Amino acid sequence: MINHHQENLAMMKTRPAERDSERKKEKETKAAIPFAITLILSVYGVAGTTRNYEFNIQLQNVTRLCHTRSMVTVNGKFPGPRIVAREGDRLLIKVTNHVSNNITIHWHGIRQLQSGWADGPAYITQCPIQTGQSYVYNYTVVGQRGTLFWHAHISWLRASLYGPLIILPKLHAPYPFSKPYKEVPIIFGEWFNTDPEAIIAQATQTGGGPNVSDAYTFNGLPGPLYNCSAKDTFKLKVKPGKTYLLRLINAALNDELFFSIANHTLKVVEADAIYVKPFDTETLILAPGQTTNVLLKTKSKFPGANFLMSARPYVTGQGTFDNSTVAGILEYESSVHMKNLPLFKPTLPSLNDTSFVTKFSNRLRSLASAQFPANVPQKIDRHLFFTVGLGTSPCEKNQTCQGPNGTRFAASINNVSFVQPSVALLQSHYFDQSKGVYSPYFPISPLHWFNYTGTPPNNTFVSNDTKLMVLPFNTSVELVMQDTSILGVESHPLHLHGFNFFVVGQGFGNYNPNKDPKNFNLIDPIERNTIGVPSGGWVAIRFLADNPGVWFMHCHLEVHTSWGLKMAWLVLDGKHPNQKLLPPPADLPKC
Repeated sequence: MINHHQENLAMMKTRPAERDSERKKEKETKAAIPFAITLILSVYGVAGTTRNYEFNIQLQNVTRLCHTRSMVTVNGKFPGPRIVAREGDRLLIKVTNHVSNNITIHWHGIRQLQSGWADGPAYITQCPIQTGQSYVYNYTVVGQRGTLFWHAHISWLRASLYGPLIILPKLHAPYPFSKPYKEVPIIFGEWFNTDPEAIIAQATQTGGGPNVSDAYTFNGLPGPLYNCSAKDTFKLKVKPGKTYLLRLINAALNDELFFSIANHTLKVVEADAIYVKPFDTETLILAPGQTTNVLLKTKSKFPGANFLMSARPYVTGQGTFDNSTVAGILEYESSVHMKNLPLFKPTLPSLNDTSFVTKFSNRLRSLASAQFPANVPQKIDRHLFFTVGLGTSPCEKNQTCQGPNGTRFAASINNVSFVQPSVALLQSHYFDQSKGVYSPYFPISPLHWFNYTGTPPNNTFVSNDTKLMVLPFNTSVELVMQDTSILGVESHPLHLHGFNFFVVGQGFGNYNPNKDPKNFNLIDPIERNTIGVPSGGWVAIRFLADNPGVWFMHCHLEVHTSWGLKMAWLVLDGKHPNQKLLPPPADLPKC
């Protein structure tokens, strides 16, 4: 647990000499840039502190469920260290790779305004950091506050490389809700008894579905409902009559998770680092990549009981999944030491309760206040329609494949399954060397119309290519993402790098462009960076392409990303200096 005093101490660790040199540099910089940009910088508070972190990527033996395995970690910790900053702060995070795997780190949900080189997805904005090499991720937190997280963005290394990224409001800026007594990050993850890199390598070889995890975890601990795991239980010790801010993060590889605390109500106050209109709920749903802040008001007196907090999957697909439950224990502090207290368990929704998920997501609304406006694009320049779903690829000659009817599993957007390049897209674009690396013609709608959520077409093969959707600077975009029933309908949590977007509408069945837009919420829609495309349905989002660079968009279920459910946007430079992509840093890793 962290309290504000500890946070502030952690933040003052930047050395005074560094702070002075930073201020001097800042004065010189400000003198050299036009007044308009100076104004922008002062509004966004670049005068924040510079915070330095060191990430050493190293192997560490970790034991859970009586299985010990050597895993890739940051600084030997699983989960990795917490990063704490304030809105307006600059972060310099030096990542040094001491393992044989290639590494990149993504700062999930950070807008990365003009700092696309620090975004982190491998072969999109950078080549990976190779063994023995290091790279400094350098970015400023602009206009954001709340809970995000960082994770590896290459292969399946996110399984062990992740940690909380906490952005506090500017100094003396209050929360738009009652100040909590304490703040506690709870990060959901998955534990594998075998190496996840071996699991995806085997699945790629056979074309079949990968093996599932052996447990879910809270802060790396599976809890008492698993064999040989009682000692590895996350315990949240609380005092009666206090309010705790729980920063919930779903870093699991492949599962959306329901979460609940027995006999306690949670007040949702933020999602994906955006304040929301507060509402009470007994249960939450978080897709991988999503974060939610909730207030937990403890009981006024010692209750003479302990309470389980649990998470288990929400499942919509046809494949196998980890049908297990992670539990932690909420314990009240008491002056009297009492043994054998009763333990209450929460009731979680059934595994496929889509109606709960729909109702929950419909309750999420932006604050849309004068201080925290919802700047929803009202006039749209580009209307786009993407189908999102699974498919197949033919099996290579003289090989047996374990996908449907002897094929290989694949996944696509508008039937294009993304082929990962061997050099970074952002470099290819910046140095005008895109020929043979990518095509700038991503389809704006499916090439073949079919009844997307009805009887699937006979041909389930996808096309394979590296295509980008090109947008002029400041284009306002409306994108409808439609689930398909090819190989069965399924919920797909889609994450867009470099932007937040507004979720203006969603529904089931096929999107109807004549009727559905009439019901769009353009007043206070939720603003996010990751949204579930409903199982057998569609979701409509709007965003302003005001950030030059190459930005990845992909399903946050790692298995679907591995199968090609991903694409990238290329946002061109604007006219003014603060609307252009800056040159790459000198230490940018080479391919």
